[in-house]
Amino acid sequence: MKTLSKSTKIWLNYTLGAAVSALLLWGIYIQIQKQIGRLDEVNPSSLWQTGPDYLLWLCILLMPVNIGLEARKWHLLASTARPLSFKDALASCLAGITFSLITPNRLGEYPGRLLYMRRKNTFRLISVSVLGAVAQMLALFIFGLASLIYYNAAFPGIISIIALLSCAVFTTGIAILYARFEQWAPLIERVKWLRKFRVYGQLLRRFTNKEQLTILGLSLLRFATYTAQYLVLLRWMNVMLPPVEGFLMSALFFWVMAVIPTLALVELGERGQVSLYLFHHFSDNTIGILGATIGIWCINLILPAIAGSILLLRMRYIR
Repeated sequence: MKTLSKSTKIWLNYTLGAAVSALLLWGIYIQIQKQIGRLDEVNPSSLWQTGPDYLLWLCILLMPVNIGLEARKWHLLASTARPLSFKDALASCLAGITFSLITPNRLGEYPGRLLYMRRKNTFRLISVSVLGAVAQMLALFIFGLASLIYYNAAFPGIISIIALLSCAVFTTGIAILYARFEQWAPLIERVKWLRKFRVYGQLLRRFTNKEQLTILGLSLLRFATYTAQYLVLLRWMNVMLPPVEGFLMSALFFWVMAVIPTLALVELGERGQVSLYLFHHFSDNTIGILGATIGIWCINLILPAIAGSILLLRMRYIR
């Protein structure tokens, strides 16, 4: 079978990269155009009644902090499987965000990272990817539990009590899974057809308790960062929330969005409904709530996804 020449491979890689990038960028553009139209449904005359501009800039400047924390966590995780620079880890994270836009609950983020890093022994990264995802999920449920405790105290109800109890059970289970993650590896070897994957379980044993706490700490800090971003953007849109209560309600918003199955590219409608339901307890500024919800979606998802789609131009699809 005739192999492709080097020049042909380069041409095909650029063509495929351009096609993938253009497709993702077009999808992002269409979605923004469609979802921004929701603002026309509510008093457009109040759209630009915003607070001090430094609040908007603070929210934007926190975006690279948010991405940087995730890149640092991924750098620590992936480096146990193969040599990796922080720059490559950052690029991989951006590519993962781009791919996550077309998957339920952004489950495609880690596969997208692995696809971008496609090299020999890449599958060794699967187990550490799972560990990183569990760490972020644990951070989400820890903040979700705290916010649900507040919500039940402030706005008691049957549904909120059920949500609190369910969250407590899941938080406990995820915490045990994360703390004893390496102890699940021997179970793999008991299943004959899974024994070939035992090397991935051995990689997990390289993490000490201190390293796992560091990874969890980065996950908690990242969650706190984008929750603070949302609160700052709400205040910029003149949705005045008490700092502590506002932070907890913002954390609850992200928890609810995580447990509702949805696609990142079509979740903005659900985000708007959830935000209006939660924040109406404090403010009737509908346009401000929707504006902040759209804003945080664009800043933390769309802007990094655009950067990731550009990086995909350089990806080698054919080797």
